[in-house]
Amino acid sequence: MRAKPAVVVSVVFLACAVFAAARPAKSTSPAPAPARWTEQAANDWYTKQRWLVGSNYIPANAINELEMWQADSFDPKRIDTELGWAEAIGFNTMRVFLHDLLWQQDAKGFQKRIDTFLGICEKHHIKPLFVLFDSVWDPDPKLGKQHPPTPGVHNSGWLQSPGAAALQDASQYPRLETYVKGVVGAFANDKRILGWDVWNEPDNTNAGSYKDPANKAELVTALLPKAFAWAREAHASQPLTSGVWKDNDWSSQEKMNPTEKVQIAESDVISFHSYDKPDGFERRLKYLLGYKRPIICTEYMARGNGSTFEGSLPIAKKYHVGAINWGLVAGKTQTFLPWDSWKHPYTDREPSVWFHEVFRTDGKPYKQEEVDFIKKELGE
Repeated sequence: MRAKPAVVVSVVFLACAVFAAARPAKSTSPAPAPARWTEQAANDWYTKQRWLVGSNYIPANAINELEMWQADSFDPKRIDTELGWAEAIGFNTMRVFLHDLLWQQDAKGFQKRIDTFLGICEKHHIKPLFVLFDSVWDPDPKLGKQHPPTPGVHNSGWLQSPGAAALQDASQYPRLETYVKGVVGAFANDKRILGWDVWNEPDNTNAGSYKDPANKAELVTALLPKAFAWAREAHASQPLTSGVWKDNDWSSQEKMNPTEKVQIAESDVISFHSYDKPDGFERRLKYLLGYKRPIICTEYMARGNGSTFEGSLPIAKKYHVGAINWGLVAGKTQTFLPWDSWKHPYTDREPSVWFHEVFRTDGKPYKQEEVDFIKKELGE
């Protein structure tokens, strides 16, 4: 006897349901984090970049990272003007500091402001290198209105990220993880971004300026590989780095301190700092050639130290090393003043030689011949 059509449908449906239940469920686990880039991948990326030359950047009307990025003081118009000055002399990258408290305060708003900033950068053919964490200057950052500059003092309002309290409190590490994964994940495939500088001078203990935790270097060295891992878990398509900066021999693991070993081992592209005269700049650079990866100097140019555009840029060009000097426009950071202003504030005079910065607040070059030299080196 032939079954009725409704019965056939029910039997078929039941069979399909049983088959579906028997099949293994599709995995919903996230894709594994990518590994550190190979030498080949890093060098392939670098061949697609222009010679990377630019400045560490903060607008003249901001004393620190919070004042640059918070909603009530973020100033796209000023940023647009200043990056126009940078573009005019041939700069094509900017190193720009973020802050973990900004993500905690207003993640969506912060993300939107970063996007606005990236639009301005793209307009001026500039690709920024974003800094996630920073161990330099004030260890007690606070959201809200920032204090005015201390008269005559270099970088009197710059903030560490994370602050000392968060660094010493492991219960806050998940918040830091959320920040890194959030901000990197939001822009992981954004071609307007050059890369991510995971931690600026991680083992800097700010001797003579602020009192840091006695075990700061140990805490940072333990947290640094985790910060790299968080950025990789966010699947950044851009390279990661953290610049070695102390006057050490970086040519081999045996000669480096514990923090430097992590920095070199985790970085996709190698970065370093040098505020030395030309021979010192070249010596530091040569330490890193053996790693056979792209190299970017992410801080240099302190005229009073003998570190100048005229001395360092030709060496960087010779070795095809990126060069990002400290400071673009003189402003509330007052980094045209020398480091010794912390002990002897320049309250009654401008130093005879500016320490950092390329432009005065109104956009006029500090030294026209210096700007002419930069443009010549960059072929502008």
